Amino acid sequence: MLKVVKCLLKKASSMGDDIKFRQQLLVIDENLGTEEVEALKFLCSDLLSFKNLEAVESAQDIFQLLMAKDLLNKEDTFILAELLYRIRCHFLLQKLGYTKETVQENLPWKGKVSRYRQMLYELSEDITSEDLKRAMFLLRDQLPKKLTNMSSLELLTFLEKQDHLAQNNLQILEKICMDISPDLLKTVNKYKMERAQQESSLPVKETASFSHHISEGLFHSGGGVRLLTSSQETPIKSLGSNIYDSGSLREHAGSVHFIAARQDDKAVNVMQGISELSQEQPARISNPESKTEKLKTYKMDGPHRGYCLIINNFSFTGTLQKRRGSNKDAEMLAQVFTWLGLDVKTYTDKTSVEIKNLMQEWRSSKDHRDRDCFVCCILSHGESGLVYGIDEQEVTIRTIMSYFTARQCPQLAEKPKLFFIQACQGKEIQQAVYIEADAQNPDLLPIQQLVLPSESIPEEADFLLGMATVGGYASFRHVQHGTWYIQALCNKLQLLVPRGEDILSILTEVNEDVSKRADNLGKKKQMPQPAYTLRKKLIFPVPRSPPPSQQQ
Repeated sequence: MLKVVKCLLKKASSMGDDIKFRQQLLVIDENLGTEEVEALKFLCSDLLSFKNLEAVESAQDIFQLLMAKDLLNKEDTFILAELLYRIRCHFLLQKLGYTKETVQENLPWKGKVSRYRQMLYELSEDITSEDLKRAMFLLRDQLPKKLTNMSSLELLTFLEKQDHLAQNNLQILEKICMDISPDLLKTVNKYKMERAQQESSLPVKETASFSHHISEGLFHSGGGVRLLTSSQETPIKSLGSNIYDSGSLREHAGSVHFIAARQDDKAVNVMQGISELSQEQPARISNPESKTEKLKTYKMDGPHRGYCLIINNFSFTGTLQKRRGSNKDAEMLAQVFTWLGLDVKTYTDKTSVEIKNLMQEWRSSKDHRDRDCFVCCILSHGESGLVYGIDEQEVTIRTIMSYFTARQCPQLAEKPKLFFIQACQGKEIQQAVYIEADAQNPDLLPIQQLVLPSESIPEEADFLLGMATVGGYASFRHVQHGTWYIQALCNKLQLLVPRGEDILSILTEVNEDVSKRADNLGKKKQMPQPAYTLRKKLIFPVPRSPPPSQQQ
């Protein structure tokens, strides 16, 4: 009788574990959107048959297929942890009892996703919408005639199904990359080099790239600021004692820090003057593993998220041209920040005086008391350190931001204040008919006239300034689709907020996106430049509704 009782208890315990396991899977499924499910399908292409994957409609379907092949079970969930890590849904790892660090440690011997599959997925993330259009044009004779639109992952899958792409057959892929964007070849060549090393019996240990660690915190070196370059493949171990803890970040709350995606083309001048920053106190060295846990996050769970002001200067009264395409930017910003829970207020065609009056009005508003943050987006023509009203009179960016310091606006004290400026910071470049520049003067400003973001941002904590371009250079605007910067910002917010990424990691992704764009001739480039005095991580809560791009 006792044996029977023990057997029944054992079965009951096992059943309870099964239910708990499936509940975990259900929670994960509920937090994955359409794009994430597509990414999971692609990463599983070497583990599951194309036929089975074609029938997949949700993450639950993928989980079921993995369990059927005994790749996923209640005793071993690492394959799912790896997949979530690969698509950067790090916030879901805790549902399985993992952290990003523990997944990284186990990947070299427990990872199931092939390096080939990883390479293709990384490549798909670097392919812009313009790149995809060009690729589909090049392959139009091979693609089904009814197929007029597809994602980069779908295109790569199609090439594989047609035997045009495989681990040992990369020629067509390389030709496409060369034609649409030669920068993409870096990812392919890196994979080929690793594969050659493996075939030569030289072990290649998988290390987490620097770009995957940006969201963990802020990297400082020496007495200044370490530039974060998302395109570098620096192993995290090599950072060693150059990583400083969040305590040093709080000590330098009055200093301004920069991040940039690449030191590409004209972006090298981002470094000018940086060595003068963060001189107040020496930073304390700490263990890299403890840095992430010490960096706190801003409170973003209040009754109201905050206000988002959008000033869209389209038509000017003097010699400046109309900013065709700007309405597209304003519309997209309104949709995205409304989706993020902010109350959006849009103002069109304001003079310099009216811009200052608006800042004065919102500075004095008592409605900020119960709100988590404040966002201000300004779309206009501009020069270094300033924007223009429609009367073509200057308003410095520093003046705009200074209305919201703790002294001027105590309701927003210790709350994050984000400013996104879409305006040229230098010369206007003559472009093809579809590309225009948001600048007034035709000549590049002398270097002594440049105003760095460090001179625009108030000397106190909790500010972030997102500039469309570095000082002295033009930013570009498509007359129908909007500006490169604002469109990239909106796209990355929609993609990465649901993945739990913080705002600095998102802006680094924006830099990477914009830095890879170019005009039709491939000659005109742009590099955004964020600067900040944030003391903590800023993570927007994941909205319950799908992003605007999935609602259309």
